[in-house]
Amino acid sequence: MRLHEIHYDDSKPIDGYGPGFFRIGGQVFDGAICAFSTGVVSWDGYGDMATILSKKDDIDVLFVGTGAEIAHIPADFRDPLEEAGIGVEVMASPAACRTYNVLLSEGRRVAVALMPV
Repeated sequence: MRLHEIHYDDSKPIDGYGPGFFRIGGQVFDGAICAFSTGVVSWDGYGDMATILSKKDDIDVLFVGTGAEIAHIPADFRDPLEEAGIGVEVMASPAACRTYNVLLSEGRRVAVALMPV
């Protein structure tokens, strides 16, 4: 089996998560967050589209982590993002973290909005 080292350039992958927190680049963030290739910010949940839309020119796909289990997201959250040209993929937060890390390592223009587990 051949292993390949992953390089993230200046971006920081999600190192871990647990009840109510995420660890990114060795720093712990409590509560819901948005992670972009340029950094991490606190996120106020589905009512907070402004945080994501402010980076719309840098995002092709947004992964939405809905917590420990996959759940539907409100249409009034999804629709404005898609109208802005951002693809939205919904999954449980653990899967969203893993998927974000893989695409980030490929240099893709991705972001992730995460509800804590």
